[in-house]
Amino acid sequence: MKKSAPICDCEIIHGDIVARVGSQMLPADEISDLSALFKILGDPTRIRIMWALSQAEMCVCDLGAALQMSKSAISHQLNTLRQGKLVKYRREGKNVFYSLDDEHVNQIIDIGRAHVEHD
Repeated sequence: MKKSAPICDCEIIHGDIVARVGSQMLPADEISDLSALFKILGDPTRIRIMWALSQAEMCVCDLGAALQMSKSAISHQLNTLRQGKLVKYRREGKNVFYSLDDEHVNQIIDIGRAHVEHD
């Protein structure tokens, strides 16, 4: 059985800490953007796609084959990832290849994995 977090039952407000944290709070628009990012990352299919793209640049057909998903399902998720600036694409003739947008996205994946694997 999982233990619940302890709850502080004191009535003292530590004004210096509250003031410091309050003065360093992120702006509302940044909090909103961060929340949207985590919402996008909250989907297992999108994580699978991002993991695949962290291994190699791939087209929709290759992603579908690797993840055993339809091209339409992959395309839908790629659109969400593109809107979230997590993946980008390039055209080569009639082919479109997807990759992670930048090194920050690789770092997000790596840090997330390290956190979930941490004892």
